Amino acid sequence: MSGQVSQSVMLDKFAYDLELETVYAGNGVVTLASMSVERPGLQLAGGFFNYFDSRRIIVLGLAEYEYLRTFSSDARLAKISSLFQHGELPCIILSRDLPALPELVETAKQYACPIFRCPKMTTDLMSSLYIYLNRLLAPSVSEHGVLMEVFGVGILLTGKSGVGKSETAMELIKRGHRLIADDNVIIKEIANELYGTAPDIIRYFMELRGIGIINVKSMYGSGSVLDEKQIQLVIQFETWQQGKEYDRIGDEASSAEYFGIKLPKLTIPVSPGRNLAILIEVAARNFRLKSMGYDASEELITRSIGR
Repeated sequence: MSGQVSQSVMLDKFAYDLELETVYAGNGVVTLASMSVERPGLQLAGGFFNYFDSRRIIVLGLAEYEYLRTFSSDARLAKISSLFQHGELPCIILSRDLPALPELVETAKQYACPIFRCPKMTTDLMSSLYIYLNRLLAPSVSEHGVLMEVFGVGILLTGKSGVGKSETAMELIKRGHRLIADDNVIIKEIANELYGTAPDIIRYFMELRGIGIINVKSMYGSGSVLDEKQIQLVIQFETWQQGKEYDRIGDEASSAEYFGIKLPKLTIPVSPGRNLAILIEVAARNFRLKSMGYDASEELITRSIGR
């Protein structure tokens, strides 16, 4: 498990993701290490750097831009240079399609710091950045399993290697459900919810023993895959153990926990002849019913007591 760490994003990808225009490419990489964004009004106006974090993206809005324009070129250069003297900045973004001041470009070139421009209002730009950074830098953990969307429910299939997770996922894909990740699921905690995705290198790929590697998107089309999905239910496969008591009514609450967030968990015993894909579909529908307040086991118990 890992906490927040820095992420290096290629310049073109960063610009594409946030719909930015590249003014100066710098070193061609944007290194991100903070979920916060900086508007350096205090730093430019009064040189107050006590709480300045150079790991943050710098956003220059209309207020900062017009303030800098009131000074001579030498004074502007000194104020802008002071930002770069307190650490390596990831990048600078100008909102409202503001033109980059010559002094800004000159200083950025000295430090190979990328400059971007965006047509959005400053508040809209900062909102987009917060969402982007929170997803990119969210705490994450890798889990061995398969993540599927079944009837709109994000279901994480876990269990030992060879128990049949990928084969079951393949049957679910044939039945119209969607794959997010096979074998290695990256789980991120975002706004107190858990989201799963696949590592870029194996995205859309699946390993089937006896057949090999297949590309699900190429084989079944773009409608058969998703890049990311909120995880709402965990289903663990285990080989059927003779004599073990399995939940038959559905009233034995069990959970899986990631980053302090608990998810409902079901254990499905695997044995020859069991149609696991249908069981997972039933589990997904039952989960949705419970989310809406209906519990079949409670109704049965109520009816039994009523008699």
